[in-house]
Amino acid sequence: MSAPAGLRGLAARAPSLATWLDTHAETLDTDATLCGDVVPRLAEAGLLHIGVPTTLGGGGGTIGDAIDSVAEVAEHSFAAAFVLWGQRTFIEYLLQSPNHGLRDRLLPALLAGELAGATGLSNAMKYLSAIEPLQIRATQASASSGATRVPAWRVTGALPWITNLRKQGFVAAAAADHEAGGPPSIFAIAHNAPGVTRSDDLDLIGLRGTNTAALQMTDTPLTDDDRVTDNAPAWLVRVRPAFLGLQCGMSLGLARRSLAGTYDGGPGARAAVAEEAAALAEQLDTLAARLKSGVAQGEFVQAPAHLFELRIALAGVVHDAASLEVQTGGGRGYLRGLSGVARRQREAAFVPIVTPSLVQLKNQLAAQRTQQRPTGTAP
Repeated sequence: MSAPAGLRGLAARAPSLATWLDTHAETLDTDATLCGDVVPRLAEAGLLHIGVPTTLGGGGGTIGDAIDSVAEVAEHSFAAAFVLWGQRTFIEYLLQSPNHGLRDRLLPALLAGELAGATGLSNAMKYLSAIEPLQIRATQASASSGATRVPAWRVTGALPWITNLRKQGFVAAAAADHEAGGPPSIFAIAHNAPGVTRSDDLDLIGLRGTNTAALQMTDTPLTDDDRVTDNAPAWLVRVRPAFLGLQCGMSLGLARRSLAGTYDGGPGARAAVAEEAAALAEQLDTLAARLKSGVAQGEFVQAPAHLFELRIALAGVVHDAASLEVQTGGGRGYLRGLSGVARRQREAAFVPIVTPSLVQLKNQLAAQRTQQRPTGTAP
């Protein structure tokens, strides 16, 4: 069914989903009542297929199209966009994995929304930037024998914060150091694998409908069939632009929604911030174009600093847009149930701390500038 004329974004692409998210955005942020419904609804709307080759059961398109879909969802519900980021990023891991058997085994259920995909690689991204060590250890076990599938490794460790650990079934990506040495691997760890324990949902101040919890692995058996890559550092460099690009889609959508919210105030309030809102909207369009171009053309593989700077800039636009919405909303935004202003303030507060956090990115950029500075040059 075609969308009514004049609609844009998610309201045009998937009107039923847009309506459902608008109705339940507060619930998705404040409690876990509907946390099991999000992934299936995203799948039903076709969003999980965007940017996935048709030859693999997807809908075609590019990673830029997938970034747009995350942004569109974030305009209605940041929590749902956070889930979409996790699911679509895990799908991207499989698309970029050399393990086609793993891809073919998991992808259909992920695209159908029957299985949740959790990125689980925040620790790995920090490891890649020398921020923290890996938190999972893999020890060699018995190898495969003939056609018999037997454990090749046993992994032990914990990840304290993973989103989209849907209780109905999930698979999480996790990086593990090998006790025997060599490059770390990235494994896909199923919810029902022996030794896997999901904690209760974390007690967050928002985003409570995102199935965010901790994951513990204790002597969990895995084989090469479960390995996304056997060289995590090299593979992470290639997949990081999609990881961060899709994540930036959340900021794009939230900033757009906050800017749109400035029109909900009276004409006097709108006029007072019109110049600032127009400048932010123009900056947002420029950043979105740079983001999608850089991811598509591979610029951020060779120059990750450009992507880090872009994410920092987007966080600044989110902050400023949310502030303008508060200003134009006045006291109405401080009353429960009358608007989503308070929710978007909480969502905006999350943008600087989602991994990699702005502090981590700024430290990385500072370290790179120090390394590039000629010897003897004053800071």
